[in-house]
Amino acid sequence: MSVAAAPARLVDHFQHGLAAPICLTWELTYACNLACVHCLSSSGRRDPRELSTAECRAVIDELERMQVFYVNIGGGEPTVRPDFWEIVDYAVAHHVGVKFSTNGVRITRDVAARLAGSDYIDVQISLDGATAEINDAVRGTGSHATAVRAMEHLADAGFSGFKLSVVVTRHNAGQLDAFKALADRYGAQLRLTRLRPSGRGADVWDELHPTAAQQRELYNWLVAHGEQVLTGDSFFHLSAYGQALPGLNLCGAGRVVCLIDPVGDVYACPFAIHDSFLAGNVREPGGFERVWRSSELFTELRAPQSGGACASCAHFDSCRGGCMAAKFFTGLPLDGPDPECVQGYGVDAMLARGDAGVPKPSGDHSHARAAAGKPPRRGGSGRGPGPVPVVIGRAPVSAAPVSAAPVSAAPVSACQQDPLAGFAPTAVGH
Repeated sequence: MSVAAAPARLVDHFQHGLAAPICLTWELTYACNLACVHCLSSSGRRDPRELSTAECRAVIDELERMQVFYVNIGGGEPTVRPDFWEIVDYAVAHHVGVKFSTNGVRITRDVAARLAGSDYIDVQISLDGATAEINDAVRGTGSHATAVRAMEHLADAGFSGFKLSVVVTRHNAGQLDAFKALADRYGAQLRLTRLRPSGRGADVWDELHPTAAQQRELYNWLVAHGEQVLTGDSFFHLSAYGQALPGLNLCGAGRVVCLIDPVGDVYACPFAIHDSFLAGNVREPGGFERVWRSSELFTELRAPQSGGACASCAHFDSCRGGCMAAKFFTGLPLDGPDPECVQGYGVDAMLARGDAGVPKPSGDHSHARAAAGKPPRRGGSGRGPGPVPVVIGRAPVSAAPVSAAPVSAAPVSACQQDPLAGFAPTAVGH
């Protein structure tokens, strides 16, 4: 008697890629009124080459033809683009839902009412501390109040189910219950994401990424809260503790996710903005569809993977070797262990690696670089103007950074003092 083959898991189908991405992240602009020390795209200043309104419409037309269900719009701060609502309305009118991430600076009462009236727009408010003390040290003084005010406006308008998006760091990992309570207070859903050593985050990852003990506590907390909390598959490397977390538990780079940046470059992963993961540009012949379906990089990523050094680990089927971006930007081989491998193999690999050969994130649009009279960096030429001081517990201007080594540096930018300091909307236009 023949034995029927076991049905393939969903993750087995997805690892070979889909005809269209499940989640397309689209950074509309690098312009931002804040200067978050862990910003994965090193945002601050607008790139004058960013896609025009007409080009954005053309991309949306492609997404509609490809039947992309929704896009996750970010930046920078996407709402500072003068044509932001025009782009959002065009996407919705063409059956492409929109989820956008914002620090809340433009979420007025009127805007909140408008959002509450749409069934095809979702909002993520970014906050990285349940208290102003923790949040503002990373995102800038006053940014906690701005985000909370935005949540109040959304709640008052009757917008339920918007997202409170938190990057888990060493300093807020103990606030998970407080974040959940804050989300519940405003009728929001908590979304936790992993800190990656990308963009400016590369300079502060050693100081900000959760400790091994905090990783275990985070895993236990996620298991206990199950479907109540979204993670976007950020923490599938923690599944090696035992029970798989909700989600695909798969690195979807180039398979089910990708990124379009403000100038139309298409990267395999939103957290891997580097020439090594650049698959093409939407301005090239064939547009986004050609890049997604037939670019050399995406074809390579969808090919069967060996698993490398991790394949012999008993936990490989759970964690799949972890995050590609986290490995790349810490100088580890892509077929090796995640730097935060819960079995400790990542620590061993980092010690064996030393300090040499760590790739530098591509592109730096930081305000601090502009203040120094330097143009944005691109093309893999390196990170920003040096380590950024991270201050926990005191005003960011004069306190010492978290790292033990003394750092003599100016504040991240004038935006540290006021989320709108130096912000001129007319400077962001086309």
